Amino acid sequence: MNALLDTPIHTAQKYTTQQLSTFDRSINKKTKALRSGESISIGEVKGCGFIANIWMTMPNWFWGHWAPQTEVHQSLLKTVILKIYWDGAEKPAVEAPIGDFFGVGLCRVANFASHYFGMSSGGFFCKFPMPFREGFRIEIENKDENADTEIFLNAVYQLDEAVVEQTPSYFHAQFNTDIKAGTDPMPIANFTGTGKYLGCTLSMQSEEKCYLRYLEAPEFIYVDDDWDEARIIGTGLEDYFLGGWYFREGCFHGPLHGVAVKDVIHAAVAMYRIHDQDAIYFNKRMRMHFHNLWELDDLKPYAYSSVAFAMLNSAEGQNPKLPETKDLLCWYRVRDIDHSWDGQ
Repeated sequence: MNALLDTPIHTAQKYTTQQLSTFDRSINKKTKALRSGESISIGEVKGCGFIANIWMTMPNWFWGHWAPQTEVHQSLLKTVILKIYWDGAEKPAVEAPIGDFFGVGLCRVANFASHYFGMSSGGFFCKFPMPFREGFRIEIENKDENADTEIFLNAVYQLDEAVVEQTPSYFHAQFNTDIKAGTDPMPIANFTGTGKYLGCTLSMQSEEKCYLRYLEAPEFIYVDDDWDEARIIGTGLEDYFLGGWYFREGCFHGPLHGVAVKDVIHAAVAMYRIHDQDAIYFNKRMRMHFHNLWELDDLKPYAYSSVAFAMLNSAEGQNPKLPETKDLLCWYRVRDIDHSWDGQ
């Protein structure tokens, strides 16, 4: 059984395995150019089945030994946007910056591998099974105001008509970002329809260095008719991510939860949690935020970005409008990888 989909999706023997790729055989080129301000189609597939694996990478967010004079733009990890459309829908069900979608939204790469996504030494992968009935389309948008790049991408998909009956829902990835006062709630997810919440990636940074008190904020989850009063309330933000004491032992990488970045000096943390048997089911709607209600006089401003994952009965995207480029680059400080870049 695949617990995320409630279906024996990996036991079928009638799959036709295919791969959508940026490799263009007609001109023997492995990448697709993605210029500043441009949106490109990686490809469109017709049929019934599910995406089993997405891998991608891109240059120019790090120093390239093959082109040492090329300017480095760490900002690309926030300004290059992955979009996936199901069954001809007008709005993408997946719409998020590359860094956030694959687990770290801090304009830096931190190598880690969970069961469903991660960053592998300059590459990015996602293994969430993503069903489709009629087909799918993958697009990439470059919202960076200065930087061009190129996209390497491979998406393995399995075609099988039985997936229609087995899996009546679609994979969604919902992005949120903002700068908040310490006392403000931090929205993570807001879904309408029938489905289940599968977890999230979350990156945070305090305006003040060496300050991690934002990790005190517990989750508040509202489901169906429990809309004015939360059905589920936690005990702290790091508790939701199954850690404790502000992740006192530092980074860890589990199959379903972990901390990919803990940078105390820059007051930055990147976390992830995937719900498996503990998925949050809903019949009409679901929303979630973190909210710190303790010691209000000592709470400081912070920035955050997140991607919430869910399976929904609708193919149409439910993402809030993407912010302007300057608001995607919300961090107070960005740690250098290969150059200096000021995240103010």
